[in-house]
Amino acid sequence: MQRPSALRTRLRQGVSAVVIVALLGGCVTTQEQRIGAADPADTCRPYVVALDSTGNFFAEDIIKGALIGAVGGAVLGGLFGGGRGSAIAIGAATGAVAGAATGYIYALQQQSRDQAVLASRVSSDLAKENAEIDRAQQAFDQLSDCRFRQAQAVRSDYAAGRIQRPEAEARLAQIRGWWNRDLALARQINEKMATRGAEFETAAETLSPGAKDMIAQQKAPMPPRRATTTRQTPVLLRPDPAAPQIMALGPRERVTVARTQGDYALVETSTGQRGYTPASTLRVEGREPTRAVAQPAPAAGDDVRSLAATNVAKRDNFAASVEVAQAATGSGFELTT
Repeated sequence: MQRPSALRTRLRQGVSAVVIVALLGGCVTTQEQRIGAADPADTCRPYVVALDSTGNFFAEDIIKGALIGAVGGAVLGGLFGGGRGSAIAIGAATGAVAGAATGYIYALQQQSRDQAVLASRVSSDLAKENAEIDRAQQAFDQLSDCRFRQAQAVRSDYAAGRIQRPEAEARLAQIRGWWNRDLALARQINEKMATRGAEFETAAETLSPGAKDMIAQQKAPMPPRRATTTRQTPVLLRPDPAAPQIMALGPRERVTVARTQGDYALVETSTGQRGYTPASTLRVEGREPTRAVAQPAPAAGDDVRSLAATNVAKRDNFAASVEVAQAATGSGFELTT
């Protein structure tokens, strides 16, 4: 029969292992499981791979990276040390995982209580996060452009008589299947961005009180506004003159402006179609379209607050890109478009 002290030690170690697995564990998938096997017929495959590679970053548990530095320190020291402190540490660690976006900053605080050190670490992580969002945005933009141009090429071949209708429909169905898988991947990445973003928002508020209100203002959607087109205007997949055209609007058509981004407005038609059109081609009821709300000026030297606000803007732009691309699926891959 084991002595009580030995039994308690084994129990503590078992609980510690469970906590470590909960904090550091994760589901691992292969590239083929996520995006399928390479198809020689898919000319957009390089862009699919590029988007998937950015997903690897966002799929990583943000708490995992923050906790690694604490493995030999206060967290695991408390877990293995025994006594009442072990129970408190276990409860705190598991609570950090299950809590409302507090695990990341909690794990960092176990390594240092120095605000300057914490701010430097969070700023560095936010800068890296923002750079990865830029990379994901570029990959998704390139993939979206490629898919819609694949479909347009099929329609052009059919219109010119180079292929017959059955072949055209079969090719579009194949492209549509690839695109649906692409969208599923993009949505997964978008969800992971949001989860990680919530952790950064909590960290920003912890280190820079008032950041939460500023971020809430950044997130606040612009009230929808009614507008009328002043001339024939293209509706694009994204706010870029080089983006694929989804449809066209004639003069004096009424639309709803959902948001503005740079010199473009995201509009929705009466039939529910969405896309970007040059803001200069719209006459908005009550006032002219304006640029997106500028990021509030941060306090001097407050990199965390500024980077957190930038993170929100970048995440919002990526989410809008996925939403518009998904809405355009209905018309973008049909033979009659």
